[in-house]
Amino acid sequence: MAFDFHEQRNIYFQQQYEHSRDYIIPFVEEFLGSRKSLKICEVGSAEAGVLKAFIEKGHQGIGIELSEGKIERAKKFMAQELKNGEVTFFHRDIHDFSKEELGYGFDLIILKDVIEHVHDQEKMMLKLKTLLNKNGIIFIGMPPWTMPFGGHQQMLSNKWLSKLPYYHILPRSIYKGMMKMGNNDPRTIDALLEIKDTQISINRFYRISKNTGLKVLKKQLYFINPNYKYKFGLKPRKQNILIASLPFLRDFFTTTAYFVLGESE
Repeated sequence: MAFDFHEQRNIYFQQQYEHSRDYIIPFVEEFLGSRKSLKICEVGSAEAGVLKAFIEKGHQGIGIELSEGKIERAKKFMAQELKNGEVTFFHRDIHDFSKEELGYGFDLIILKDVIEHVHDQEKMMLKLKTLLNKNGIIFIGMPPWTMPFGGHQQMLSNKWLSKLPYYHILPRSIYKGMMKMGNNDPRTIDALLEIKDTQISINRFYRISKNTGLKVLKKQLYFINPNYKYKFGLKPRKQNILIASLPFLRDFFTTTAYFVLGESE
């Protein structure tokens, strides 16, 4: 079955908030220090649960989202923060922005489960770099393509296909055929095929970072994604050090990878 939070967006909002509060903020806070009212931008901000946790810390939230429906729900969920001037939402593409237009840059840019949806990932990273303030950082949370659910197949409505691991790695035609046989929504199938076309590995991520003049300042691989406590009732678990050191093997058994990036000296 598909997971309820994909339909019940208020539940998803709360889960994103808790995830940000319990995992993303502790991961990045050493780079933010004790400074308050920093400009925190999330690209692909959805209902803005991630941003809410940063706003509670005294920062300014900026959400950039391509889905108008998600922006409208974010405004509803974050009505008080909007009234207080603590958050701003943009229904636009990140490539349309510049520091000159905004009148400011960002101290932290967040991409959580977004980069795997982007066709030209290197172009996006270059754009994000231009929007950073001095000593600004980028947080990336991404599922390596070859991990058990790297195709996001848990979004499918078919009970068995939503829980079947690794078959997204099969040739495109076979993968598409299996999803069609499961009578899944054609729009969901198209979305999952797009992820297959934009697949990203940890090694590829490292190459993109290097090519764009960004340095990995911190990393953490997870054997069990912290989000899986909501999806599967599983306790988060960091990746085994030995497996994390093996470039080919780690992508198959790492359900999410966290990175902090900063500009290379």
